[in-house]
Amino acid sequence: MARNFHRKNRLSALSELNVTPLIDLAFSLLIIFMISAPLLEQTIPLELPSESQNAPKSAEEEQYQVVSIDRSGQVFWGEEEISIDLLDDFLQSLALHADPPIIHLRADASLPYQHVVTVLDKIKQNQLSKISLDTQVE
Repeated sequence: MARNFHRKNRLSALSELNVTPLIDLAFSLLIIFMISAPLLEQTIPLELPSESQNAPKSAEEEQYQVVSIDRSGQVFWGEEEISIDLLDDFLQSLALHADPPIIHLRADASLPYQHVVTVLDKIKQNQLSKISLDTQVE
């Protein structure tokens, strides 16, 4: 007599679910995260504002405006020396454009960081989001 290996009722639901592969996966992910989490928390000492290679150039020419801060903290709009209040007025006029230009922010490497943050805050207050922080290529 031949054996019949077919289930009698094919439409009946499985009464048990095999969770062993799911537990193996969970433990594997736990081990991976436990190993990689301490590596993400390490800090790397950096020397800014240097850049090791040239940034890729965009295909199309875009308009830009240069804002520079020299070693003494004086702000320049292009080549013109201006005050921080006048900078705010210039940025407000740029914000009125439908497509405002890119702001290239150049700052001296020995400048205290607070001067750069003050200028960035003025740019952010005027809802200008296209900002490029220029660095020196080594």
